[in-house]
Amino acid sequence: MPTRSIITRIASPLIASIFIRGGLDAAMDPEGKVKKAEKITGPIAKRVTALPDDTAMLVRMNGATQVVAGTTMSLGILRRLSAAVLVGTLVPTTLAGHRFWEELDEDKRNQQITHFAKNLGLLGGLLLIATEKTTGRSSRSKKDHKGRLPFRRGQ
Repeated sequence: MPTRSIITRIASPLIASIFIRGGLDAAMDPEGKVKKAEKITGPIAKRVTALPDDTAMLVRMNGATQVVAGTTMSLGILRRLSAAVLVGTLVPTTLAGHRFWEELDEDKRNQQITHFAKNLGLLGGLLLIATEKTTGRSSRSKKDHKGRLPFRRGQ
C-alpha cells in the first residue's frame, strides 16, 4: 500500500471530525448562524432556484451534508467524493462565517483571519484527499489482473 494511501486513511477521520461536529451543530441549532449565512444564502438561492429561500433550512441542509460526507469520508466510503462534497460545503461556510474584511474591531478581525486561514488549511487537506490517485481497481475485486476469477476446486 502506498504511503500516501496510509496517510490518507489516517488523515480522513481527523479532518472529517470538524465537519461532523460543526455539521451536527448547524443541523440541530441553525439559529446562531442564520444572520451571518444570509449574506451568502440570498445570492445563492436566487441563482439556484431548486434551493429554498429559508436561510435556516439552508444552514440545516449544509450541516446535514457535512455530517453525512464527513462520516462517509471518515469511514473510507467514497472517500474522494465525500471530500469533494465537503469542499462544496466549506467554501460558502467560510465566506459566510469568517468575513474578516468586514470586522472593524482589530481583535475580532484577527480571530476571523485565524478561522479563515484554518478553513483554508482544511480546504487543502480535502483537496488532497479528493484528488488522490487510485489504482483503478476495486480492492474488493475477486478477479486477478487478467480478469479471471480465482481457481476453484473441481474445475
